[in-house]
Amino acid sequence: MLKSTVRFFNLVLAGVVAGVVLGIWLGYNPAGLSAHTYIEQQQHVISALNTLMPVLGLIAILLTILSALLRQGSRRISGVLLTAAGLLIISGLVTRFGNQPINAIVMTWNAADAPESWAGLRDQWWSFHTIRTVTSLLAFCLIAWAHMKKG
Repeated sequence: MLKSTVRFFNLVLAGVVAGVVLGIWLGYNPAGLSAHTYIEQQQHVISALNTLMPVLGLIAILLTILSALLRQGSRRISGVLLTAAGLLIISGLVTRFGNQPINAIVMTWNAADAPESWAGLRDQWWSFHTIRTVTSLLAFCLIAWAHMKKG
């Protein structure tokens, strides 16, 4: 029962994390936005997700590690889950040390008076976001694969 419950919530939370970052990557590419629109959009998304997503990511990491510990009978599956946890950790580190410092700067901006450096920071943020999208999606795929295996 414990194993099934952990697997279920691991899969759900890893899917939510990967789904949110993929949704942002698919629908919020800021490349063609004006400074005003970019700042308003980014400040809204930061306000909505800047606290929630790191918490969900941390829980997903912990559940993935717990899932790996519960699957120690299969070194291969346990190894895949630990690899997935590593990818989620990379995603979290990219968020913490790449995206969030830029988020803090963007939150100080006035949409009517964008700083000259806005486009450079936008592009840096997007590069970090692309990295965490790839790592989160790979982690989710590994978690899904591992939880489909018997044992």
